[in-house]
Amino acid sequence: MTKYDDLMKALRKGRYDATAYMLCGEEPYYIDLACQFIERNVLDEAARELDQIVVYGKDLPGDDISPVIGHARGFAMMGGRKVVIVKEAQTIKKWESLGLYMEHPQPDTVLVICYKSGTPDKRMTVWKNFEKNGGVWMQSDRLRDYQMAAWIQNYLDSSIRDRKLSITFDRSVPQLLSDYIGTDMEGVVKAVDKLILGMPEGQNRIDAALIERNLGISKDFNVFELQNALIAGDVLKANRITQYFATSKSHPMIKELGVLYNFFANLIIYHYLSDKSERVAGPALGVPPFFVKDYAQAAKRFSAGKTFRIIGYFRETDARLKGIDNPSATDEDLWKELIYKILH
Repeated sequence: MTKYDDLMKALRKGRYDATAYMLCGEEPYYIDLACQFIERNVLDEAARELDQIVVYGKDLPGDDISPVIGHARGFAMMGGRKVVIVKEAQTIKKWESLGLYMEHPQPDTVLVICYKSGTPDKRMTVWKNFEKNGGVWMQSDRLRDYQMAAWIQNYLDSSIRDRKLSITFDRSVPQLLSDYIGTDMEGVVKAVDKLILGMPEGQNRIDAALIERNLGISKDFNVFELQNALIAGDVLKANRITQYFATSKSHPMIKELGVLYNFFANLIIYHYLSDKSERVAGPALGVPPFFVKDYAQAAKRFSAGKTFRIIGYFRETDARLKGIDNPSATDEDLWKELIYKILH
């Protein structure tokens, strides 16, 4: 099994020497990127017309991959490589002919299988033998909620750098996008493109106001601002935000609780770090270095003991949100009680 970055290092060097490529997993973003690179770079434009074949799993008769293997066994019309791509391969049920093909693959064929929304059953003989016979298996897993802000931070940095733009962004931006979009990487990419392309002339910074104007995300009522209110001990602001959450379909309590829980779980780790510098604490907490300042400020308000109790409050609230020992409390009631316990 290989990772996306490792696969792309080989592909960018022009190394297409695997007998076949299986691109699979719950996260379609990296599957699409790897597939697009192969589609656009293995053959030149003229050769693509004759020697590149794209098939969709849903179009295969009997959900059988055999027709694809027929294409893969054929020779290139232009005398070079042949590219055969199967998209939406998760609909295929019969893989036997792939197993036979992998025993004696066509050396000039680049066979790519894009299997989204899951992973094939690796207990099947065909998949047990896939890598043994020179196949490359790339697994694309979804990130967890708490990992998205760091991923967005890196994507923003690389996107700005690759486009050679002279723009910056507020430190709240990754968390705002993560809170609003969740773990949908493609959604994040589209949002960042919209922000960059929609930036007014003369402005060179992505901030909360730009996000609100272009994406409709409130710059005042979001989980990042709630986190800041808790760190600052601002009871009024925290209650205003959570009251807004309680009446908004865009801010389900279970989701916002998860973001806050991760912050306080990290705060416990921060309390016990021997080196609390941004250089060391950032990687230890899994956050961009500039977020370490938030933990330093929060540590002054919430001792380690208090933070442990807050984690308990989150677990209690989560249970009550799911109906345990909660006959009648609304989301607004639960928010008010939780904020009170955290700040008192």
